[in-house]
Amino acid sequence: MTDCATCPHHEDRLEKGRCKPGDACVQAMSGRQIERFFRENPDLAQGYTGDDFWERRAIAARYISQQRLLELIDDPDEVVRRVLAYRLPVDELYRLIGDVDREVRITVADRLPAEQLEALVNDHDYLVRKYVARRMPAGRLFRMICDTDREVRMSVARRLPPESLGLMLNDVEPEIRRIVAERIQPEALSGLLDDSDWGVRLQVAERATRGMLETLVYDTDPDVKEVARQRLREMDTND
Repeated sequence: MTDCATCPHHEDRLEKGRCKPGDACVQAMSGRQIERFFRENPDLAQGYTGDDFWERRAIAARYISQQRLLELIDDPDEVVRRVLAYRLPVDELYRLIGDVDREVRITVADRLPAEQLEALVNDHDYLVRKYVARRMPAGRLFRMICDTDREVRMSVARRLPPESLGLMLNDVEPEIRRIVAERIQPEALSGLLDDSDWGVRLQVAERATRGMLETLVYDTDPDVKEVARQRLREMDTND
C-alpha cells in the first residue's frame, strides 16, 4: 500500500473521494489501480507522460489529448508507442511506419489510409504485410504477388482483380492455386487443367468451359472425373 501522506494528490483528490489506496491509486505499481485513477482523474494524465514507470506512461497516454500524443512518439517502451498507434490521428501515423515493434506496425497497417499502405509492402514481418494485403487497393496488389509468405499470398489471391490472377497460376502452394481456380475467369482455367494437386483440378472442373471439361473427364482422379462428367451432362440437358 502506498503512503498517501507523500502523494501530491492527497488534498485535491483523496479528500474528495477521487482516489482510493489499494484500489484507484496513481502511485501504485499496479496497472489496474493506475487505470482506475486516471479514469476518475483524466485531467492529471498529462503530468505522468514523463514518469519513470512505463506502465504509468502507457496508461496516461490513453487519457491525454490527441494534440499531446506526439510528445510520446519517441518513448523507449513499445507499450506506450502501441497506445499511440491506436490513438494518433491517421494523418500522423506515418511517423510510426518504421517502428521497431511489430505490434505498433500492425496497428499502423490496420489504421493507415489505404492509399499510404504501399510504404509497408516490404515490411520484414509477414503479419504486417498480411494486414497490408487485406487493405491495400486491389488494383495495387500485384506488388505482393511474389511475397515470400504463403499467408500473405493467400490474402492477395483472395483480393486480386480476376483479370490479374493469371500471374498466380504457378504459385508453389496448392492452397493458393485453389483460390485462383475459384476466382479466375473461366476461360483462363486452362492453365490449371494439368495442375499437380487434385483439389485444384476439382475446383477447375466446377467452373470449366465445355472444352476443358471434355479433357477433365479423363482425369486420373475419380472425383475430378465425376464432376466433369456431371457438368457435361447438365450442359447437354440445358442445350
